[in-house]
Amino acid sequence: MRATVERSHLLKSLGHVHRVVERRNTIPILSNVLVKADGGKLMLKATDLDLEVTETVPAEIGQAGATTVPAHILYDIVRKLPDGAEVSLDTGDGSQLTVKAGRSRFALQVLPEADFPDLTAGDFPTRFTLKAGDFKTLIDRTQFAISTEETRYYLNGIYLHVVTVGDKPMLRAVATDGHRLAQAQIEAPEGTKGMVGVIVPRKTVGEVQKLLEDPAAEAEIELSDTKIRVTIGAVVLTSKLIDGTFPDYVRVIPQGNDKVLKVDKGEFAAAVDRVSTVSSERGRAVKIALSDGKMVLSVNNPDSGSATEEIGVDYDADAIEIGFNSKYLLDVTQQLASETAAFRFADPGSPTLIQDDEAGNALFVLMPMRV
Repeated sequence: MRATVERSHLLKSLGHVHRVVERRNTIPILSNVLVKADGGKLMLKATDLDLEVTETVPAEIGQAGATTVPAHILYDIVRKLPDGAEVSLDTGDGSQLTVKAGRSRFALQVLPEADFPDLTAGDFPTRFTLKAGDFKTLIDRTQFAISTEETRYYLNGIYLHVVTVGDKPMLRAVATDGHRLAQAQIEAPEGTKGMVGVIVPRKTVGEVQKLLEDPAAEAEIELSDTKIRVTIGAVVLTSKLIDGTFPDYVRVIPQGNDKVLKVDKGEFAAAVDRVSTVSSERGRAVKIALSDGKMVLSVNNPDSGSATEEIGVDYDADAIEIGFNSKYLLDVTQQLASETAAFRFADPGSPTLIQDDEAGNALFVLMPMRV
């Protein structure tokens, strides 16, 4: 194999594919990226057996062929080369890959292309196209609530499914870790009819999010019972789905919360951030005391001290005192689109509903803490 490729093209593609490769691998071939030169293009592919990313870049091909080289080393080499460099890749007799640019020359150990695993795709009965910006909004607004607890593996991703709201089909994303729940939705695009609900794993969600750089780009999504494939430009990401049943999350969303608070999102977030400075790493609890037009935020930490702050709010229901994890409050306020946040409370022991003040397509549920 002999190919010459512009450094910026190669770096961008390696940036997309090398992230899939785990730093520590018991199987040597999984530390490598597959490099294949053919027909005026260089194809790069990396996998961890659950997730696979492929990208093609234009290149001058001297001799078609393929090999695999350590992904992180190749990425670091290309990253450190000067801007505008032409990078030449040559396998010579096949025992090493020589990387040359200007006066720099590297010889990397290779493993045979035949050993590189292929994540067999199979059929994808559901296909639809989304604007990258819309897809990114669904992910951004729900990703923070994905559970990291491995025992409840079915919560380790975003549940993507179609629901009917009124008479409109909506594509909805939901994530929960048992303490908080995030839900976002957009109008379902053509092709989602009959789509089965799928749970997209946390790592896949993170990789897709990084690929959605251009909001106006088109993202083609293909789904089967076991896999998802996302194509954005020259990048194709294929991933296994989580094999499990997502819980009936609708039952968790409170319906009768009648104590309504409206507060300036920025002012509220800044106040929570300030008083939580003295909270303990483990507890992070902040108490909210609401009465007529007034909110008092307080934190009491026996080890470091206490803090209180008062802000004016729109609230005229019964007085209530309720506690929350300050980090969870800040996570939610970051995802609200409007300047005013609407909180709906029932009592200090029941879940609280948080939404944009304007009719938005996202809602958040927070479980209270004892304070």
